[in-house]
Amino acid sequence: MADKHVIICVGRQLGSGGHDIARMLAMDFNAKYYDRELLNLAAKESGFSEKIFEQSDEKKGFLRSLLNMQPTQLAGVNLYKSNFSQESLFQFQSDAIRKAAEESSCVFVGRCADYVLRDMPNVVKVFVSASMRYRIDQLLAHRSVTPQQAKRIILQEEDRRAAYYNYYTGKKWGAAESYDLCIDSSILGLVETEKLIAEFIRKRLGL
Repeated sequence: MADKHVIICVGRQLGSGGHDIARMLAMDFNAKYYDRELLNLAAKESGFSEKIFEQSDEKKGFLRSLLNMQPTQLAGVNLYKSNFSQESLFQFQSDAIRKAAEESSCVFVGRCADYVLRDMPNVVKVFVSASMRYRIDQLLAHRSVTPQQAKRIILQEEDRRAAYYNYYTGKKWGAAESYDLCIDSSILGLVETEKLIAEFIRKRLGL
């Protein structure tokens, strides 16, 4: 297994524990973990500030948000350059994803990595969901919000992620046909869910 190139793409609902599961999978398969780290890679590839990629991160129509940024955050950025657009930033990020995947085994969280790497071998696409009650409880444990506020945050975040994913992939975010495996982490808990996913990956790739 150590010699086989393994690429795992993890989509996730907010509060489902998808990030934690992805980190456990990275350790399990001795793979590099990429979440927000991709923003730094994309910034290096493009020459744009990492702040630009933070503003655009999994957002469709992010250019409006640049109007709220401080001039120092936009230093050196010409918004009228022909290569500065939402699509070009997505392309820079996609290039960074492909480059990382070519170099070693990786676990990617979100950012349409499953679509970007659709033609690569040994790619497994997973979507982690959880019950709304479970996800609300997770937000209440980490943020100073009411249950109503937590639910609103979840729904707004998922609308944003879905719009971004659907726009760039032509597929439906969270729909079973977009992934190799969809699993509810609130049923077994994070540790057992990761074990189940890892076993599926081993069987899927013949490891």
